[in-house]
Amino acid sequence: MPGRSAVKIQVRVKANSKKPSVTKGEDGVWIIAVKEPATEGKANEAVVRAVAEELGLAPSKVKILRGEKSKLKLLEVYD
Repeated sequence: MPGRSAVKIQVRVKANSKKPSVTKGEDGVWIIAVKEPATEGKANEAVVRAVAEELGLAPSKVKILRGEKSKLKLLEVYD
């Protein structure tokens, strides 16, 4: 789509965390802690919501490109 730019963000997920947080690591990888368990895609949904909220975007603007079943994920964010 013309005029639509995307940014890729690599994230490391910590599921079942007591305290949700978003931290940007020195290596450029975001560390996302979510309360949800890593079952039935619950943690993935929480990660998408957390990144969208951090960037002030709608969750529909964030997509998991790679790593659906891994702690290390590659996200694509559209503005």
